[in-house]
Amino acid sequence: MHQNNATRALTQGAVIAALYVALTYLASLLGLSSGVIQVRLSEALCVLPIFLPAAIPGLAVGCLLANALTGAVVMDIILGPVATLAGAIGTRLLRRHPRLAVLPPILANVIIVPWVLRYGYGMPDAIWYMMLTVGAGEVISVGILGTGLYEALRRRSGLLGLQ
Repeated sequence: MHQNNATRALTQGAVIAALYVALTYLASLLGLSSGVIQVRLSEALCVLPIFLPAAIPGLAVGCLLANALTGAVVMDIILGPVATLAGAIGTRLLRRHPRLAVLPPILANVIIVPWVLRYGYGMPDAIWYMMLTVGAGEVISVGILGTGLYEALRRRSGLLGLQ
């Protein structure tokens, strides 16, 4: 990779990570990241791998930092970014099918997060119930907000230099 391209990718990833952390804090301040259905605004950024490969590590690092800085348990600091990374890779692989590309982050979180909630945070709810509630939050965050972000970026992709 040419040095300018490597610098651009690193910068893009860093900006995405910073946005992820900032949006996670904002959702927390608004009370959206607690309760039965959690809406993490930062999860809307999970559509970015459709446009930018650099979004994959950016999202994973952003999730790691957000979880570490917001006082998450170790299990969440480790497995949260794993779910985000898996979802981001899946989104990138489905980039030619943007309507389907929102599914990997939703599914990765539905599969992983309830176990973190149960065993990391000691939540007593049934795993299947937490899968439904995590799924609902992810559908709002990625499916609705992320799709809106995708549409806004798609319309301006030429101006923004997105792939």
